[in-house]
Amino acid sequence: MSIRIRAPGRGPRKIRPEDAVKAINLVKESLKLFTAGPPLIHRGPAGEVHVDIPLIYDGYAFDRIHYDPYENCFSPKGRPVHAAGVRVDRDQVWELSKQYIKELVVIEAVEFRDPEDVWVVPLAWRCYIVAHVKVSYDGEELVPDYPLTEEISGRLM
Repeated sequence: MSIRIRAPGRGPRKIRPEDAVKAINLVKESLKLFTAGPPLIHRGPAGEVHVDIPLIYDGYAFDRIHYDPYENCFSPKGRPVHAAGVRVDRDQVWELSKQYIKELVVIEAVEFRDPEDVWVVPLAWRCYIVAHVKVSYDGEELVPDYPLTEEISGRLM
């Protein structure tokens, strides 16, 4: 399995269902190698806290998973929790997230993002979609989230 750095500016390609299936299968094979990165804890001016868990493989981040500090579990994609009056124990969040990552499953469907020229494979935790993994148009290579990788690079060392 390889991770490739994508060159910007590629034009649209003809997409094929068999490449979508390859993308799904690649993410299924890779899923056991993904880990929870160190929690990204952001505090707002009024004391509210927002927590995301980076989904990591081989030092690269692929997506951020929202964490609900009220319930101490993952939150659905699109629902970042901004909690007030809650103490967040970074080590506890990380330990729980490491366990929850092991429960992720691949949803056997994809979307295609034309501007990025990638398949997007959703991941579910229990009944929630919590993350997306991008795969090259040919279904052969994982495509990291480079801005998120840069954001966490100092935290992984």
